[in-house]
Amino acid sequence: MFLKIKKIPRVNWSSNKPYNFKPKFSTFFFLCFGLMLFGLGEGLLIVSFTGASPWSVLAQGISLNVSLSIGTITFLISVAVLILWIPLEQKPGMGTILNAIIIALMIDFCIKFIPTPSNFLYQLILAIISVIMVGIGGGIYLVSNLGPGPRDGLMIGLQKITNLPVAAVRAFLEISVVSIGWYLGGTVGVGTLLFAFGIGPCIALGLYLVDKIFD
Repeated sequence: MFLKIKKIPRVNWSSNKPYNFKPKFSTFFFLCFGLMLFGLGEGLLIVSFTGASPWSVLAQGISLNVSLSIGTITFLISVAVLILWIPLEQKPGMGTILNAIIIALMIDFCIKFIPTPSNFLYQLILAIISVIMVGIGGGIYLVSNLGPGPRDGLMIGLQKITNLPVAAVRAFLEISVVSIGWYLGGTVGVGTLLFAFGIGPCIALGLYLVDKIFD
């Protein structure tokens, strides 16, 4: 049912335009809630020690070679990606900026306060839960309609100048960053595969739940 969703739903708290810097309180609340859930899921996936999402693998790999936390590196990667927006003529919204800040903070929160389960089965369960959280958080974030995340904006900008299919552009980005992250020492494993194959359906689930519950 939810897998058939083809567009992002609009609910009564969705922003009418993505570049609205004075949204309703409800829009701002759900934006932050969605991003916190998204960041929590990303952090828990790292904590599960079964692998991480491609961009987190990159952040993890870089953090192993410099004296900065994974969350800090995640934020700096977002800033670097936003700089790449300039020649691509992409414009950030409130959601774009908060995406970079909140997700980075939540990742560091998880790594600092949540221990890795000692049993592999529990690690795997935590990885599955984390991917679902990222998907639902992403669904809430997208419905708020306050600007794309840094990586989504990069994908959109590259698609426009290359005229390649969105799927091809996204695949190129994800494969590139996970390869670099793995080379630098980032953890790639079953959790990475769970994220790669599960994030699409989980975001669709998130969009469905928002449309049915949070309207």
